[in-house]
Amino acid sequence: MEVNSAKKEAYFTATQMQLVRTRFFGNRTAMIAGSILLFMIVCSLFADFLSPYDPTIAGRDKEYENGAPQIPMFWDKNGFSPRPFLHTLSKYRGADTNFRWVYKTDEDKRRYIYFFVKGWEYKSFDFKINLPGKNFDFQFPGFASKRHLFGTEEGGIHLFGTDKAGKDLFSRTLSAIYISLAVGTLGVFISFVLSLIIGGISGYYGGWIDSLLQMFTDAIRTVPPIPLFMCLAAFAPQEWSSELRFFFISCLLGLISWPTLARRVRTHLLSERSQEYILAAQMSGASSAHIIGRHLLPSFTSYIIVDLVISFPYMLLSETALSFIGLGLREPVNSLGVLLQNATKADVLLNYQWYFIPVFFLVVLILSFVFVGDGLRDAADPHKNK
Repeated sequence: MEVNSAKKEAYFTATQMQLVRTRFFGNRTAMIAGSILLFMIVCSLFADFLSPYDPTIAGRDKEYENGAPQIPMFWDKNGFSPRPFLHTLSKYRGADTNFRWVYKTDEDKRRYIYFFVKGWEYKSFDFKINLPGKNFDFQFPGFASKRHLFGTEEGGIHLFGTDKAGKDLFSRTLSAIYISLAVGTLGVFISFVLSLIIGGISGYYGGWIDSLLQMFTDAIRTVPPIPLFMCLAAFAPQEWSSELRFFFISCLLGLISWPTLARRVRTHLLSERSQEYILAAQMSGASSAHIIGRHLLPSFTSYIIVDLVISFPYMLLSETALSFIGLGLREPVNSLGVLLQNATKADVLLNYQWYFIPVFFLVVLILSFVFVGDGLRDAADPHKNK
């Protein structure tokens, strides 16, 4: 009885944030998905450090083109080794291989893997925007380094194999996750800001302002995205830099994805603006911006959080689909859509199945966002029964 009384007292005296945190941490599925998502985000932020080779053409391995994944080992027929190693490979082709290059393994020669080795130079957290006009250019220089997590003294180590140009797929996958998450983050931010501004004004004021903004919202919703992207891709200058194309795709995804959340914000504000606490705030002289930002939107927090988190997989899928069909990011930029585009050929399906490894990470990334969003939705309303 004393234990139950203590639990009830803790429940009724806890703050809203404590209740939300307790309920979210109690959701096992959301916690597992959140851990996986956090791990992938951290790996993408430190992609250059984790990558043994440059993900661009500069880091290609000419002696291992379309090479299969290499799995580190601790033992072979020659015995156990406390340091992981790979076997030496030799290149060969002939009539028995249909004159296709294959790689033979020499199990008598080992190539040991070392950690925190020096390799190609990179800049961590290097960020720059190169838009038309010098006033819009921005650059954060980042931190230069040559240190990498692992590598070999001779030969190469390709955990996910290589593509037809000899570029390391492990390095490209880490870089692609970072680029796709960056596109999704910028797109979601633009969509979020537009949704709150347009939905908040429409729902709070109502009347002719609401009618006008809803006409504009409906017009945006009726625009078919694929033909729009095709038209813009046709008129986009070919000399655009990779950074400019990245910024353009991110803004475009954000500008066409805000109507859904804006309508939800509007609907909630229309039902809440006549409540007594809103009338009291108006009578006390509070401004419209203060009422919307401090009273109306916080009561809608759970739905906003869910929409923001669930918007990420839709942004990722949109970027992936656009890059896959050639309307989004292109080589030499690494994104999940660009990597999937390289896996569409029949020769890849028959002989180079490791090209589909990025598909696994795309699926895991999207499912993690979905499960975390569901967990946040339930936790944001802690008084609701499970």
